[in-house]
Amino acid sequence: MNFNEKLVQYANLAVRTGVNIQKGQILVLQCPVEYAEFARMITENAYKAGAKDVVVVWKDEKLSRIRYDYAELDVFETIPEWRAKLFNGYAKEGAAFMNVLAEDPEIFKGVSSDKLLASVKASETCLKEYRDCFDKSELQWNLIAVPNTAWAKKVFPDCSEEEAINKLWEAIFKTVHIGTEDPVEIWKNHGKTLGEKSTILNEKQFAKLHYKNSIGTDFVVGMPKNHIWGGGGDTNTKGIFFFPNMPTEEVFTAPDCRYADGKVVSSMPLSYQGTLITDFNVTFKDGLIVDFEAKEGYEALERLLNTDEGSRRLGEVALVPYNSAISNMGILFYNTLFDENASCHFAFGKCYPNTIKGGEFLSKEELKKIGGNDSMNHVDFMVGTSDLTIVGIEENGDETVIFKDGNWAI
Repeated sequence: MNFNEKLVQYANLAVRTGVNIQKGQILVLQCPVEYAEFARMITENAYKAGAKDVVVVWKDEKLSRIRYDYAELDVFETIPEWRAKLFNGYAKEGAAFMNVLAEDPEIFKGVSSDKLLASVKASETCLKEYRDCFDKSELQWNLIAVPNTAWAKKVFPDCSEEEAINKLWEAIFKTVHIGTEDPVEIWKNHGKTLGEKSTILNEKQFAKLHYKNSIGTDFVVGMPKNHIWGGGGDTNTKGIFFFPNMPTEEVFTAPDCRYADGKVVSSMPLSYQGTLITDFNVTFKDGLIVDFEAKEGYEALERLLNTDEGSRRLGEVALVPYNSAISNMGILFYNTLFDENASCHFAFGKCYPNTIKGGEFLSKEELKKIGGNDSMNHVDFMVGTSDLTIVGIEENGDETVIFKDGNWAI
């Protein structure tokens, strides 16, 4: 297949398997302006699949950087009414949402912390109806990625710009099985495999998980009663199956945000709001982060953890084998969509309510009482290593080794 044919295949996979657009449904597509032609491919595929309409929202991170550099703080303390109405309105109409990512990992390095924090808080407040629809599993959504020059050069610093872009395209296509004869069938089988792991863990219903490795992680996290492990795809309240993330290698659930003790050491850099946070660790006591360190990006980590109280608690536990398809590529992507699928990880902040039985129908206060965390943030950070051991501990004290030497042991 030539490059253009792969792009068409990628667009088709994202529309029909990723977001799984339904006949008569609206698709809201966010896409970088430099990928207008790819947006047209997605749009055409969506209409061919039966979409009622496709609404394109263009993104330009360089313009965003200029805005952060020159606009006053109060500009970031709210969201334009038209943007809030767009996302809230289409969410209430039952639209599907697709986001095409092309991000410079350091685009916002040096930007005012106050402006970035104000933007996060404004988004949480003004797009509440939109976010509530996600929390209640009412929507289909999908994230995919395409390269840009800054990102490609970060991943492949010794290559020319053109070569770096080509290598990153090749890597992205490989992670989502583009260029194969039938990527749709591959994704179907992949989802089934991850689902089987979820079933085993759901039957066990461990009360705690104990993480330990040689780089300093020694950590116990509690698990809420009736937690639900998921992996691969998801099903919304209308019974529509979709793949939220492409690629995906994880099996995940919500931890009990009230119970976490010990030290967790990152195994990969974290790109947060355009700043790289490297060689960092966090220490928990009674579910709350009480201390943290970072070699680089300390202020960004501090800003993240100080967004609200929920940002200092965990909202997700995700298991990814060290010997996974993406990990075995040996590429540090500097992008969470990919790096989280090469490593076991946790998430600071908000849980997915539907990973606790009935959680999507509870108020935030009710969810907290059973261990579900709430926050403006949900930020994944990687902890998996080649020697990571994870032991599941049942209510009666019985132990089962879930991960050994970084890989599945069950």
